[in-house]
Amino acid sequence: MTLIRGVIAGVVVIGVTELSRKFPRAGALLLTLPLVSILAFVMAWTKYQDLPTVSRLAKETLILVPLGLPFFIPLAFAEKLNLGFWPAFGLGTLLASITIGLWFWLGP
Repeated sequence: MTLIRGVIAGVVVIGVTELSRKFPRAGALLLTLPLVSILAFVMAWTKYQDLPTVSRLAKETLILVPLGLPFFIPLAFAEKLNLGFWPAFGLGTLLASITIGLWFWLGP
């Protein structure tokens, strides 16, 4: 089952990558859909069949998704900021790590 989950995740990533080459907006649409979350919830349910576990996972995801959004800011404005891909990617990772890290440190 773990192998199947890995294959599904890989297919999603490859599909988005290939689609975004010709149709960036369609690739972005697929990225905004919580495909990985949907698959994770379904797989967690089929493995454990425990609604409180899935519910806790959903609550944590609901909090952490907005905290991860700063990752996209440097990439979205990389050209205006004269940043290459890797510096923008690194800065985005740093920003998201700070927001998420602060929540883990200061949150409940």
